Amino acid sequence: MKLLVQLYRFLARRITSPFPKTILKRLLLSKTNRPPISLRQIIQNTKGKEGKTVVTISTVTNDTTLLEIPKLKICALKFTKEARERILISGGECMTLDAIAKKDPTGASCVLLRGPKNRYTHFGKAPGTPRGTAKPLCRIKSGRKAERLKRRK
Repeated sequence: MKLLVQLYRFLARRITSPFPKTILKRLLLSKTNRPPISLRQIIQNTKGKEGKTVVTISTVTNDTTLLEIPKLKICALKFTKEARERILISGGECMTLDAIAKKDPTGASCVLLRGPKNRYTHFGKAPGTPRGTAKPLCRIKSGRKAERLKRRK
């Protein structure tokens, strides 16, 4: 990871394209802000962009509900074992970020994707306030155990 950050820092300084700058910014994100992306999401977002390399700064996971996978060139931080096998069986290619830096440093033939951001359900406006979207922290709302908890307090 440290070497990748060094590489993309160098590329971001030397290349005028925003591609290495974006990759560097995403490499520096915390793990919660680098959610995994599934093969289904990759296929849905690359319709009409055949021949381009998919670049994602996260883990690529398998989707067992998919029966067939088209030939894909994917560059990612990590691949799950099953996802890598399915991509290679379909005739695709799994690449690392340093390989894409050599092959296409400007990102001309690349599609940048990211997984769905995790939503923090207990953060935000309080549950009772107007337009409050946060989830209350109590799990038990009614029942025998909730009554016991009320007595104990």
